[in-house]
Amino acid sequence: MNKDKPIGVFDSGIGGLSVLKQFIRFLPYEKYVYLGDTARVPYGNKSDDTVKRYALESTKFLLDKGVKMIVVACNTVSAVALETVSKLLRPVIGMIVPAAIAAIRATINGKSALSEPCHNKQRKIY
Repeated sequence: MNKDKPIGVFDSGIGGLSVLKQFIRFLPYEKYVYLGDTARVPYGNKSDDTVKRYALESTKFLLDKGVKMIVVACNTVSAVALETVSKLLRPVIGMIVPAAIAAIRATINGKSALSEPCHNKQRKIY
């Protein structure tokens, strides 16, 4: 990976800044570009097609900034459109798998369940 290119991070709002903070903590010599889509927050009540469109728009914005990878700091995009984003650039990191791993590590019995309320009155369970 090119060390001179930044890492792109996007979220539907400002919550992803906590994710960015941890990246800076563990990878302080990297450059970063952050996009918080506060104009259209929240994404959770939008249709899958709309979330995918927003995710593609955010990804294209970050690609125009020359990022070498993308961190999707939005749970809704991670659940609905991570595959869509990963078609444009790899690597792409979402939030659900890392959160699940952290939850499992934090349990005594090594089992955990994560649930995200989704639009369309469905629940996704991981």
